Amino acid sequence: MGFIGWIIVGLIVGALAKAIMPGKDPGGIIVTMLIGIVGGLLGGFISSKAFGISTGGFFDLRTWLISLIGAIVLLAIYRVVAGRRAASRS
Repeated sequence: MGFIGWIIVGLIVGALAKAIMPGKDPGGIIVTMLIGIVGGLLGGFISSKAFGISTGGFFDLRTWLISLIGAIVLLAIYRVVAGRRAASRS
């Protein structure tokens, strides 16, 4: 799957990650969607290079699951880091 395909998948899984992990995000929906794109790209890269798992095509379930896991992990890390910054400012 090409780079544009990963961006489209990332936008969608960014919204899904936000739905799975409800709550207030420091950056809003735009940052969440960008995190979804990066999480999808990162999940696809790590799964194919480190674990040898083929991500398949655009309509392959593995592609979507790997991207969703990457987006959720990245969103969780972002919330922890952004939460610490907000707490240190108070």
